[in-house]
Amino acid sequence: MSKIPVAVQLYTLREETKKDFAGTLKRVAEIGFEGVEFAGFEGLSAKEVKELLDRNNLKAASSHISLDELKNNLDQVIEDQKIIGSKYVVCPYLTEDQRSEEDYQSLISFLDITGEKLKGEGITLCYHNHDFELEKLKDGRSALESIFDDTKEENVQTELDVYWLTKANEDPVEWIKRYKARTPIVHLKDMTTDEEKFFAELGTGGVDLEAILAVGDEVNVKWWIVEQDVCRRPVFESIEISLNYLRGLK
Repeated sequence: MSKIPVAVQLYTLREETKKDFAGTLKRVAEIGFEGVEFAGFEGLSAKEVKELLDRNNLKAASSHISLDELKNNLDQVIEDQKIIGSKYVVCPYLTEDQRSEEDYQSLISFLDITGEKLKGEGITLCYHNHDFELEKLKDGRSALESIFDDTKEENVQTELDVYWLTKANEDPVEWIKRYKARTPIVHLKDMTTDEEKFFAELGTGGVDLEAILAVGDEVNVKWWIVEQDVCRRPVFESIEISLNYLRGLK
């Protein structure tokens, strides 16, 4: 599987981080992850978070930052990312009232401008997809295509989520190769093979993970990010199953 490092998205562990942020990072490190992708600091300062990362020999792979926060608090976001050592900021989700054709056009302009500013600070802006961005716009392209095709490559990169692409009947490898110069981080996630198509630990479902992992070096992936939106096993057990699957492929 090459030597691309593996992080875990802390949204997976959101209930644990609320109760014990420091203990959660310690357990993540003990399981064997090399980094974490943040989804908030649970009230801690960036300096406190950096101290926890260093204590546990973890890296800040990237940070999910809400669209509202990017719009209204960008200077603080930049300062925090520099403190924790995160080189990637990810726009993670659009609420239902942010998905009209006009909203996407506004988003594209905003991402381009914001990405250029972040680039000047040594930080890369990425966009994370779900399945709703695969719906077609009036020009026949999907919203996701328009986001990447109508922004500058140097300003906006991808964080493709292989589960949501698969659920939308898309081929993740095709998408990764299509935007091969823009895929520094990829969300690895599996899907049950039944009609429910629920979130699953890596290697236990039907997503063609081996094909995805095989192109990592070719497209210059910097981090694989393990995420499981909902776990039916104890959450630390779930992320350990996923990491062990990846280790087994090395």
